[in-house]
Amino acid sequence: MYDPYRSKPSRGRTNFASCICATVFLIFIIATIVVAYFFLFKPKSPKIAVEAVRFPTFSVTNGTVNFTFFQYVSVTNPNRDEFTHYDSSLQLSYSGEPVGLVFIPAGKIDGGRTQHMSAKFDVQSYPLPAKLKADASAGVIPTAAAAAAANGGGGGGPTMEVETRMKLVGRVRVLKVFTHRVDSGVKCGVIIQVSSGNVLGVRC
Repeated sequence: MYDPYRSKPSRGRTNFASCICATVFLIFIIATIVVAYFFLFKPKSPKIAVEAVRFPTFSVTNGTVNFTFFQYVSVTNPNRDEFTHYDSSLQLSYSGEPVGLVFIPAGKIDGGRTQHMSAKFDVQSYPLPAKLKADASAGVIPTAAAAAAANGGGGGGPTMEVETRMKLVGRVRVLKVFTHRVDSGVKCGVIIQVSSGNVLGVRC
C-alpha cells in the first residue's frame, strides 16, 4: 500500500557517490600519465665524449709553466626533444688545485643530434711542483726556446698529469609541454710531457 509519508531516496547521496567515482577515475588517469612520463618519456642526460686534448703552446720559465689549453668534445642529445644548455663550464686542475676555468656559451642541441664543441684558455706563470722545479733548475726541463724546438718530437723526461672536468647543465622539453632539468659531466686525466707539452695519454 502506498504510504505518502515514506521518505524518498536522497539525491544528495547519489551525487556524492558520482563525485567520488569521478575523482577516483581522474586520479587513475593522472597516475597513468605520470608513470608513462617517467618510464617512457623520462629525459636522459646528454652524452659527452672527449675527442682530443691539445697544448698548442707550452713552456717552462723560472720554475713556472705557461701554456694554451684546447679541448675538443662531442655532445649527443639522446632525447626526442631539444636540449638547451646553460651554466656549463670546463675546468683544468692539477693535484686537486684549480688551474683554469672557462664557461661554455649557452646553446641548443636538437633531439637525437650530436654537436661538436671546443674550449680554450691560457694559463700564465703557474708554479711547478717542487720536484719538477728542481729538475728545471738542474737543466732537465728545457726552457721556452728549447721546448719550442722539441715540440712535436718524442723523447723522455719528466711528466705531469692534469685533470679536466667538463660540466653541462640544461633542460629538456618533454611532450612539448613539460621541462626537466638534466646535467652531465666528464672527467679526464691528461699526461703531459713537460719538456715539449706533448700529450702522452688521456684517461676519461
